[in-house]
Amino acid sequence: MHIDAIVDFASATTPAERYSPTPEKVLSGQPTQAVCNHYSSPCAQFHAGVWEGECGKWLVNYTEHEYCEITHGVSVIRDIDGNARTVRAGDRFVIPAGFRGSWEVLEACRKVYVLFEAHEQ
Repeated sequence: MHIDAIVDFASATTPAERYSPTPEKVLSGQPTQAVCNHYSSPCAQFHAGVWEGECGKWLVNYTEHEYCEITHGVSVIRDIDGNARTVRAGDRFVIPAGFRGSWEVLEACRKVYVLFEAHEQ
């Protein structure tokens, strides 16, 4: 493996994939999103990149473990019982596989993510 295998997010030219949650998951707004997945491991279980989301709220069901670093904006993450956590620029956290609830973008949000896809044992 050579030095050119290192993925530098600042200079990556990964095209953005733009999408919206499926209509049945949208709770409010028009939460359009974009993801630049800069790296996926050969086993396809590990991914890293940058995600951006516009204002809106949608249901989430994490099958992966996700490390997030919010670099811009404000979001509210709620569990299925309605407990909430507000995240904003500078916050770093992990959402474990199995988390269910909602994600609401209050101010256009950007995060660096690192995902590990959990497989059932």
